[in-house]
Amino acid sequence: MKTLKIEVPDQLAKEIEGLVQAGWFTNEEEIARLALAEFVRHHRFELQEQFQREDILWALSLKDAQR
Repeated sequence: MKTLKIEVPDQLAKEIEGLVQAGWFTNEEEIARLALAEFVRHHRFELQEQFQREDILWALSLKDAQR
């Protein structure tokens, strides 16, 4: 498993600490993992489409440069 080090604003850190203390999550790492997984799940198709468009534009620029 890869380890990431992140910095969050103080207010967000306080909210995260509160959620852990209230028992919603076991620790801060769990919240970060779930938040990242949810972001990727929610934006997966949007990100794939963006990357595909960038790849197409890159390929077209190579084609134009060869002319």
